[in-house]
This record gives sequence, structure tokens and C-alpha cells, in this order.
Amino acid sequence: MTESRLLTTIEQPQRQGCRRVINLLGPALPPPTIGHQVELADGRKLGYAEFGDPTGKPVFFFHGMPGSRLFRHPDDSIPTELGVRLIVVDRPGIGLSDLKPKRKLIDWPDDVIGLADALQLDRFAVAGVSAGGPHTMACAYKIPHRLSGVALVSAAAPHRAPGVTEGMNPRIKSSFQTAGCGCLPWWSLLPAMIIYARTGRHQPEKIWQRMLDASPPVDQTLLREPAVKAVFLESLQETYRQGPNGHIFDALAIARDWGFHVKDITAPVQLWQGLADPQVPPAMGRYLAETIPTCHPHFIPDEGHLMMFKADIWRDILAGLVEG
Repeated sequence: MTESRLLTTIEQPQRQGCRRVINLLGPALPPPTIGHQVELADGRKLGYAEFGDPTGKPVFFFHGMPGSRLFRHPDDSIPTELGVRLIVVDRPGIGLSDLKPKRKLIDWPDDVIGLADALQLDRFAVAGVSAGGPHTMACAYKIPHRLSGVALVSAAAPHRAPGVTEGMNPRIKSSFQTAGCGCLPWWSLLPAMIIYARTGRHQPEKIWQRMLDASPPVDQTLLREPAVKAVFLESLQETYRQGPNGHIFDALAIARDWGFHVKDITAPVQLWQGLADPQVPPAMGRYLAETIPTCHPHFIPDEGHLMMFKADIWRDILAGLVEG
């Protein structure tokens, strides 16, 4: 096979690991009700979901971590009103996308091109939140000729860049350093992640509560909104549909060498950074704004990591991609 193609029926990926690991993950989840798949040139399946205007301007949205193809602002009338065809993509090993062990961040644009070609989209915008930000930057670096716009929202910067972890939540900072050191084999992360994945699959509200407890007041208010909470819970279950490995390799791809430098990005970039974000602190946003030569930054006072769940900010992000 040399070209990607749309699949007419959903093929659920196999749960990851040996029988013992699969048993530890608990019962299989029910079949998904939202989502589609393409088969990529290498035979892997890539899952995605569409929201908004099906005939609108295409915007590929890359979720954070944990996250999945269901992660977006819950008001789907916003992309519809703006004429946006919002395409949210499961990364490898997550939701309906097959695992790609030991993948690198710079590999991601090839999957995006495979999806775009299968959907017959010559040009499209890309946007990513949090851990989806580095994946968006990889596209801005590698495939600028296919992009009509780029948006980085609460986007993680290369954690080894000087000063970028200033103001970061200490637990998140430690996780970055552990994943990025290269001194631990990926499977050493499995025991803890199996427990986390089982919880995400069958008791996602427990993880939601942990997120709530670790968030600043401005983000706690958003997380408590029923529609936002519902998106988080549904997306959490899909994150771990197959098991923990998608999350593990996603974290490693971001924490280790990206395969490019952000100073070499040539596509125009809109950057959205909350100044009260402890997960991706303002120092990361400032570094990206100063280092990406084509960056137009928006620093939002008193907003946290989850500012995209405010309708006016979500609307501005999408409008900036399709009206520019």
C-alpha cells in the first residue's frame, strides 16, 4: 500500500500488552459511537472525529495529554458559526489510532499528511493545546506548504530551553525531567501507567478530581462546568481505550529531542498563552514568542491552562485561523 485511504467501518485497535497487562486494565470499553479512521500508507489506522461545519475550512486540532479525538470546546455551534470543519485527531496508541512504538515528534506531520490526503484536503490549518502544541510546531516546521494557519494554545515548549520551566508546577517539571533524561527504558513507566490507564478507563472522574485539585482557581471554575467536565470524562476514557502505551510514547516524544528547532519554523504562528498557567508557564510562551520568527503572541492576563474552554477565547482562536 502506498496511499492512505478512508475506512468505511471502524476497526478497534487491539488492547496493548500481554494477557496479564490486558487483564489489569479491566473490561473492554464499549464500541465507540463517535469517530472515523483512515488507513495510512504503512498500514496503521489513524482515528479522528469531526465537529462544526462539514463543508467549512478544515482545521486539524491536536489534543493535550491525556486527551483524544473527543477533546475540544463542548459548544460545537462555535466552529459551525465560523465555518470551521474541526477535525480532532487521536495520536498513535490513543483512541482509534494504532500504536507506533518509539515514535518521534518529527514523525507526526507524516501522519497528518496521510489523513489530509485521505480526506482530499490540499491545505488546512493546524492547532494544538498543551502537549498538542509540540505536534503543531512539528507540522509548522515540516509541512508549511500545506498549512493555511497555525495556532499554539497553552503549548509546551522544549523543556531543555533555558528558563522555560520557571513557574511550572513542580510535579509536572519533575515528570518532564524524568521522561526526557533518556536514562529509563519506556517500560519502566508501565506499572504506574497501567494503574492510571485503568482508572481513566473505568473511573475517569477520579482523574478529573486530581486535575481539579492541582489546578488554579480560574481553571477549577472551568473544570466544574458540566459540559466541560463531560468532555474531559469522555476524552479520558478514549485516551486509554487501548491501554497506557499511547500516553507513554506521547510523553517521551515531547520530553526528548524534537528533531527540529523552533527557530527554523517558517509558517506564520498565532500563540495563545495564559499568564496564570502553572502547567505550561508564561516562561514557555515567552520563549516560543521570542524564538519562533513568525510568531504573533497573545498573552492573556489572569487565564490558566484551560482558557480554550472559555467560549470567547475558543472563538478567537478559530477565527484567527480561518479569517487570516
